Amino acid sequence: MHDHAPRPVGVAQERPSHEVADVVRLSGEAFRETHRPSGEALRVLRDVEVCRTPALGGHLDVCQACGAERPSYNSCRNRHCPKCQALRQARWVAERERRILPTHHFHVVFTLPAPLRAVAMRHRRRVFDLLFASAAGTLLDLGQDRLGAQLAVTAVLHTWKRDLGWHPHVHCIVSGGGLDAARGRWVASKKKFLFPVLVLGEVFRGKFLEALGAAIDRGEIDVGGADRERFFRALWAVRWVVYAKQPFGDAGHVIRYLGRYTHRVGISNARIERVAGDGVTFRTKAGARVTLAPEEFLRRFLLHVLPPGFTKIRHYGLLAAGNVNGRLERARALLSTATAPTPATATPAPQAWTEVLLALAGVDVAVCRQCHARAVVRCPLPSPRKRPTDRILPAAIPAREPRVGGERCGGGELGVSVIERGRRWFGFCPSMS
Repeated sequence: MHDHAPRPVGVAQERPSHEVADVVRLSGEAFRETHRPSGEALRVLRDVEVCRTPALGGHLDVCQACGAERPSYNSCRNRHCPKCQALRQARWVAERERRILPTHHFHVVFTLPAPLRAVAMRHRRRVFDLLFASAAGTLLDLGQDRLGAQLAVTAVLHTWKRDLGWHPHVHCIVSGGGLDAARGRWVASKKKFLFPVLVLGEVFRGKFLEALGAAIDRGEIDVGGADRERFFRALWAVRWVVYAKQPFGDAGHVIRYLGRYTHRVGISNARIERVAGDGVTFRTKAGARVTLAPEEFLRRFLLHVLPPGFTKIRHYGLLAAGNVNGRLERARALLSTATAPTPATATPAPQAWTEVLLALAGVDVAVCRQCHARAVVRCPLPSPRKRPTDRILPAAIPAREPRVGGERCGGGELGVSVIERGRRWFGFCPSMS
């Protein structure tokens, strides 16, 4: 099945053979001792290691049709964890679909040049803010200068290359045109061309270096002892790369494509091919592979831990918070004149995560993985915070005999053997109430 193809309802995604968590368990302790990671990095290591393990508690899925049992453990919900992004991403995409404008869009990438990457490493929060502001300012200013209109921009920060190297850049999804509020009209750009990439690069460079100089003057950033005049002269001399990708065909394609970038972390578990004491091997680009020592792999992985509370997805222009209920809807109305106007969508009522998972990812947790009957009930496991750790369900569960009927859990007929095992494992009878 293709990586991006939708899965049939009830079919869970195949679990990767290797995970970042395996590397943490293998070499995390040695890494902590030799590298002295920050408190935030330590939290990421801890969360990734225990994600979806008995340490976080969970529930026991029991099929009332065939008696099959399967423990499911809670996720850590850390935004840097490779296993915790899919549902969050699906929710985000569903929400953004209500705001995307019905016009063509462009994908523009702004990258910091190599001489600035060490400065970005020392002053992450401040440099990332400058990167966002300079990239968005470049697009919005050119929109006003070239089109006389305000664009809609969503920007997402990434800090990695495929080999987990340090490479700060922002992906921007930009509307193919903008709102001329003074004249009350929508001004469209060309279908296959937004702005010249050389002009984008020059304006981006000027905005960033001006803001960087001001931040240095205020004492917010230092350049590591380098001579300031020489440092800036080198940055003015180098070409600042801005890459504009092919435009999108429709608004739906835009948001699905953007969803691939918004909640991505440095590496997905699916790319890891081998984890051993002598190296971690993972895929990079175009079929290439790289092998790193486990501690080096963890060092690179933790390079991309964002500052606490840092906002990595930002909206500008028509999508800025102050314009969402005014100018954005005016632009939508202008774009919809050829068709029926798009009705305002009310905020949906809160849903259980199981309903969201079914609607957005096509996974029905009530469907048994063995007999495929829709007969699974969920029995909560004891919280490890409240019960001794020796009562946590082991990760490896032996095969169970079929149910023989008798007692109930959550209103469903379960086998006596299931309840007996519940008492033996947890010291209580699992219940859905």
